[in-house]
Amino acid sequence: MTDRLVLEARGIVKHFGHVTALDGTDFELRVSEILGIIGDNGAGKSTLIKALSGALVPDRGEILVDGVRVHFRAPSDARRAGIETLYQELAVAPALSIVENLFLGRELRRRGFLGRVLRMLDRRRMLEESSAFMKELGIGVRSMKQAVETLSGGQRQGVAVARSAAFARHVVIMDEPTAALGVKEGKLVLDLIRRVRDRGLSVVLISHNMPHVFEVADRIHVARLGRRVAMLDPKGVSMSDAVAVMTGAMIPEQLPPHTLS
Repeated sequence: MTDRLVLEARGIVKHFGHVTALDGTDFELRVSEILGIIGDNGAGKSTLIKALSGALVPDRGEILVDGVRVHFRAPSDARRAGIETLYQELAVAPALSIVENLFLGRELRRRGFLGRVLRMLDRRRMLEESSAFMKELGIGVRSMKQAVETLSGGQRQGVAVARSAAFARHVVIMDEPTAALGVKEGKLVLDLIRRVRDRGLSVVLISHNMPHVFEVADRIHVARLGRRVAMLDPKGVSMSDAVAVMTGAMIPEQLPPHTLS
């Protein structure tokens, strides 16, 4: 991990009627880091992520990718900029196979006339590339052609993570990727997140599971009332102090300087 920023937001503001969801919040993600985002309900975590992924347009503020200001009007804009987002409720299509899920919406066409005119899919190439990528990430499955609904919860989430990582060039944003998973399956997903980071991608992890955040995050972004109130070093701060800052029971200035990142 370096100090170079791959994704940055400055002074992001978003109103929904009379409700202020983001109140001038800032955000910085470094190259090849896992950044945890924590915050109570209503802290603005989801709204921030939607702004960074192009799902909504901020009222004010700016977003930068590799130091260049960008204007995301739709999720497709963020994807073209190399940012992939894994939403908890839209992770996979259970009835489709693993291969079909990995290439969902980005299917490969056969070369030449068959693909260009007849729009025939190159199923062999998709199978080969899917198999190689799942093997690279260490995700074990019986067959790439089996329906995702036949997989365990951890394996399903592994497919969703793999799909995001396969097409991301810069950043993978993960919204509660270990929610509703058992201990063993949750560990599988955490190991997968580390492997995604080791491939050179930056990962944003939004989670209410504090032990998971502290286990894998290089830094922790603390959101409260639509603003970023602290950046914490998980190796130097206790989980209870992080929760205290998150809930407003403690101000960051009360923490030792080495716990701030």
